[in-house]
Amino acid sequence: MKYVLIIIILMLSGESFAQDFQSATVYKQKADLFFDKVWSHYRSKNHPGLFIEHFPGGEQANLDYFQGAQVKEKEVSFLWPFSGMFSAANILIRYPDLKEKYEHYLDTLAVGVWAYRDTTRMPVGYQAYPARLEKSDRYYDDNALVCIDYAEAYLNTKDEAYVTKAREVFQFIISGWDERLDGGVYWLEGYKDQKPACSNGMATLAALKLYQATQDQIYLIWAKKFYQWMNSRLRNPDGIYYNDVKMDGKPNPTYYTYNTGSMLESAVLLYEITKDRLYLNEAQLVAKNSYAFFSKNEKGTQTFKVDLPWFVTVLFRGYEALYKVDQNPVYIKAIASDLDVAWKKSVDQYGFLTARWATDQAAKQKPKWLLDEACIAELYARIGLLNIKN
Repeated sequence: MKYVLIIIILMLSGESFAQDFQSATVYKQKADLFFDKVWSHYRSKNHPGLFIEHFPGGEQANLDYFQGAQVKEKEVSFLWPFSGMFSAANILIRYPDLKEKYEHYLDTLAVGVWAYRDTTRMPVGYQAYPARLEKSDRYYDDNALVCIDYAEAYLNTKDEAYVTKAREVFQFIISGWDERLDGGVYWLEGYKDQKPACSNGMATLAALKLYQATQDQIYLIWAKKFYQWMNSRLRNPDGIYYNDVKMDGKPNPTYYTYNTGSMLESAVLLYEITKDRLYLNEAQLVAKNSYAFFSKNEKGTQTFKVDLPWFVTVLFRGYEALYKVDQNPVYIKAIASDLDVAWKKSVDQYGFLTARWATDQAAKQKPKWLLDEACIAELYARIGLLNIKN
């Protein structure tokens, strides 16, 4: 009932959160210029094709997105933030007048991501840090992101090398599947303490993207397996996804936007592939309830609770996929509005946006994380391609 009431309020006061769209050209230009800015400021001077973790660099910040504590920033970025640049380039290349430019970017990014490929352990997979620099853990969610990026690069360019690489990395992902808790993969290789939404949701999408690229039924079978496992183990009654389930079978009731976003996009893709309206109904339910759950009303204005900008970007991908089916722009407008406000109020002296789009001076003075910035180019590129009219 809580979510129903919030949705009714949003429908009655829709204009309170949705500012007018700018032209598609404006969004494209913002995305293109911002990508160039990130590229020029974050590229590693000593390691061509790779990036630094933060700009300005040099502080060796503690990083909190690994198994275990006290992982410090290193000479180049870890794989997860790197993938944000790959994803952004995969969207910008879809603009016809930018295609040639971003084909060159994709070529360079393909060389960069290859540096994370580890052949010393079988099956071949991508580790968290470049393999030639040091040995590091291999995370199933990281590998799913690489698989998605490769599959989308193939769909954008028709270069068979990308789909070959996507097939290879998918084999690593499913090597983490076992029948404990009725299926699913773990967070990282060698640690069997949890099965998280990030790994399994992104694996669902990886399988679906590979199916789109190859029409090979095995990937559709795997997509449905991952999707059904996520629904049975990590979906709450309202369609919002828990963060993980420990091996005692108890889900962790922590919620991040991207876990729900990956499953929302998966539901839409499954509907488009199978034409089963149950998937579309689920997608529309998840979209409504996630918007109610992850947004808040402050003084009559509805805004998203930004856990991480990239997390919100993943949720946007789900809303975008659904918009292309049902043409409901409410969720697109909401995130676009928040992003436009952040563009004006959350920028630092270099023109980069703060973490969580905070507006205070302390946030503006901190070094900016590569992933927080790469996703801004992706978001604006996606909004521009939709070309929604007011």
